[in-house]
Amino acid sequence: MAETVETLSFEALVARLRQLKKPYQEHYRAMYSSWFGGIVTDPALMMVPVDDHLVHRGDGIFEAFKCVDGNLYALERHLNRMDYSAKIASHSFPFSRPQLVATILATVRAANLPTCSIRLFFSRGPGGFSASPGECLESQLYIIVTTLQVPSQETYDHGVSLMSTRIPLKKEYFANIKSCNYLPNVLMRKEADDAGVDFTVSIDERGFLAEGPTENIGIITHQREFLVPRFERILRGTTVSRAMELAGMLVNAGDLVGIGEADLTPEDAYGAAEMMMFGTSFDVLPVVNYDGHAIGDGRPGSFARRFRELFYEDMHTCREMITPVWET
Repeated sequence: MAETVETLSFEALVARLRQLKKPYQEHYRAMYSSWFGGIVTDPALMMVPVDDHLVHRGDGIFEAFKCVDGNLYALERHLNRMDYSAKIASHSFPFSRPQLVATILATVRAANLPTCSIRLFFSRGPGGFSASPGECLESQLYIIVTTLQVPSQETYDHGVSLMSTRIPLKKEYFANIKSCNYLPNVLMRKEADDAGVDFTVSIDERGFLAEGPTENIGIITHQREFLVPRFERILRGTTVSRAMELAGMLVNAGDLVGIGEADLTPEDAYGAAEMMMFGTSFDVLPVVNYDGHAIGDGRPGSFARRFRELFYEDMHTCREMITPVWET
């Protein structure tokens, strides 16, 4: 006998939603949806219409940033990058910048988490299932606030492993858009999990290092230069960009002799004094092994620690970089 598939009424569906509790949802604290017209705090209600182009075409842009001890870090820089992505992807925002900031703040307050992760998604909106953007009548904004997931102290103390990926690099036009079409990034992450390493990094067709699935990389040479892959072919990460600015203090102190973008090969990284990953959630992680090669002496170096110290100070004291969530 064929299994009977139940047709649910609106009321039955709402009742079913109340029962849909999953362990991972404990990290979901608040969601703003312009489609709903407000904020919800029950994870079972944190949904997006299936006919939204964000869902079935990846036709959306996003940003992820964090709140640390009640202050949003690098908010304006993330929103500026979102503006750039929106322009290239021909998206129009349903909010002005002041309205957007006010909505972000309201959503974080509803989550009531002084330290948290925030993700913004701008979509073309619902309207149909074809590839045509003309079927979408109105853009939508979704804001998700979750607990901030950071590596353990042991990870910072012992470092992480890295390997080169087989997944092709995105073409330049798409590499500079932070879109929701992240299949290559997902496959890079899966490749790392399957291989038992912490991260992967892409290599362009010329043999130069590019970026991780959601992270940037950088090296410290034995000549005490801080170098990162050129941004022409990869997404300009807000964390690594800020690291390059903060590194200016190390140059002024005489600890570094230079900072810059460069064409870096895997061999350059194998022979580096230090190698680091840069990302929004963890700031800086030391790489101690890349493609089976020990980096430096195989232990986290002093520059990774100093970068972490600079970021900690920056996100707690630099008025240019922080936006208070709660009025004092």
